[in-house]
Amino acid sequence: MPAKNTFEWCYPRLIAHRGGGFLAPENTLAAMRCGHEHGFSMVEFDVKLSQDNVLVLMHDDTVNRTSNGRGLAASKTFRELSELDFGGWHSSFYTGEPIPTFRSVARFTQENNIFCNIEIKPCPNRETETGTLAAQAAQQWWHHSDLPPLISSFSLEALAAAKQAAPELPRAFLTEDLPDNFTEILEELDCVAINLKQSLLNQEKIERIHQAGYRVCAWTVNDYQRAKQLLHWGCDALFTDELLRINPNLA
Repeated sequence: MPAKNTFEWCYPRLIAHRGGGFLAPENTLAAMRCGHEHGFSMVEFDVKLSQDNVLVLMHDDTVNRTSNGRGLAASKTFRELSELDFGGWHSSFYTGEPIPTFRSVARFTQENNIFCNIEIKPCPNRETETGTLAAQAAQQWWHHSDLPPLISSFSLEALAAAKQAAPELPRAFLTEDLPDNFTEILEELDCVAINLKQSLLNQEKIERIHQAGYRVCAWTVNDYQRAKQLLHWGCDALFTDELLRINPNLA
C-alpha cells in the first residue's frame, strides 16, 4: 500500500544498523564501507551536534562507550572529538578510527549509491537545534540526488523542527511500541513511516499501519528466523546488526 502522502517508497527491505552492525565500530566511515562491502544498499546512522555545532555521527550522549575519551559529547568541540579514537573499543583492526562528520558520510553514501536512514539523535536540550540543522544539511546535500534520505527520530520536537526546515524530505517516527494515536502523530509530522521495536511488533500491528497508509520498519532484528517472520508479515524494512546472517539475499 502506498504511503499516506505522495512520497514513493523506494527503500531496500534490509538496512545495516549504524553502518556496519556488529562487524565494525558503529557510526564511522569504516562501518559504512563495511555495510556496503556486505551488499547492503541502505545504512542507518545517528547524527548529533558537537559543542560548536558541527554535525557528527554518534549515538550516545557521552563519548565513554565508543571512544577512548570521557564526558558529554555536547561539551566537546569538533576538534576535541576529532582527537579521540572511535575504533579501538571495537577491535585492534579499527584502532585510530576518527569520528566522521555528517558531510563526509553523505558524500560517501551518495558516491556509492547507498540509501540512508538519518536518525536525529540530539544531545539533551538541543532537540530543535539539531533537528533543524540536520534537516537543512540533508536538504542541501541530497538536493539533486536520486537517493532521498529517510529522516527519523525518537524526539517529536526534533522531527517537527526537521519538517519545518526541510518539509520535502521523508520522515519516520521512531518509537518502541505502536501508540494508540499513531495516526495523529504521523499526520502532524507528515511522516511516511513509523519505526518500531521488533520485539513488540506483530502482524496485526503491521496490517493496522498499512491500512492507515504508512510504512513500518522494525529495529533491531538480529535473529534470522525473526527476520523471515517479519518480512513474511509484510514489514517494509528491517534494521540489523547481523550483516552476515541477515543479508540482502534474505529479502
